[in-house]
Amino acid sequence: MSAVLDGACNVRRAIPAAAREWRWALPDGHPLRRISLDPPAGTPTRGSILFMPGRADFYEKYLETLAEWAAAGWHVSAADWRGQGASGRMTANPLVGHIEDFSIWVADLGALWSDWVRTTPGPHVLAGHSMGGHLVLRAVAEGAASPDAVVLSAPMLGFVTPIPPFVQHIYGRIMCRIGDPERMAWKVSEKPGAPGHDRISLLTHDADRYSDELWWRAERPELEIGPASWHWVERAAASIETLRAPGVLEAVMAPVLVLAAKKDALVSWPAIEKAAERLPRGELVAWGAEARHELLREADPVRRQVMSAITSFLDRAVPAKAA
Repeated sequence: MSAVLDGACNVRRAIPAAAREWRWALPDGHPLRRISLDPPAGTPTRGSILFMPGRADFYEKYLETLAEWAAAGWHVSAADWRGQGASGRMTANPLVGHIEDFSIWVADLGALWSDWVRTTPGPHVLAGHSMGGHLVLRAVAEGAASPDAVVLSAPMLGFVTPIPPFVQHIYGRIMCRIGDPERMAWKVSEKPGAPGHDRISLLTHDADRYSDELWWRAERPELEIGPASWHWVERAAASIETLRAPGVLEAVMAPVLVLAAKKDALVSWPAIEKAAERLPRGELVAWGAEARHELLREADPVRRQVMSAITSFLDRAVPAKAA
């Protein structure tokens, strides 16, 4: 598949010819969509990176990043979470993002991790964005995955909301009890109260990269998904509380790079900052108003810094073997 944007071939809108896409059965039989991309022939192997996207995401949004990692010598893989992307849905309404409990996703990642580690060369790096970053961190903290290094992009460790953290879980429970827990928690966009036409202002300063997502949704309609269910909201708050518990993050011994935008309008910068301080081998790199939530899909000046920070971290955390 290929496409043309602004008169030139755009790698963000083309599955690389050498990539493999397939559906892989989880232990309970649910199909998980996966993609893998190996380094170009003759490129020294650095190891392997497994990337997990965020809520309502799909791996096509990150093809640019996956291809850059592969070009640098990494065996790169990604997958859509159960219930989103092209990994099926969990409710009758295909536009609702839903899960019965975040522990299901942690177990899914554990199963995926075990299969992936067996089939890829080390060192093994686990990376995740937003909700994917939250689940990656929880999986590592709970022993479902044991990476040599971890990269978290704008991890969902708290929400940007006027509702205090200690009330969010209770509020979610109430909203589940006064109506169908599987109903949408908000109408449009990525955030309650945000109009659809302002969605880009929550995610990135780069209009072209933002439009890539819309292009892929039109090209592959099965990727379309909307707001989360109230049950997702309640379970997300509960899962965030799990990571806030004393001793949980302190037990993560892997080196962890945390990338964040201080002006993120979706996930809480103060929560990310506090979590990074608790990680024994955590490193935090943050940007100001020049960056929004999707750091890997930001405008070039920021994105180049993000990719450079990841490269620098991996060179220190999992150095390349001498030739």
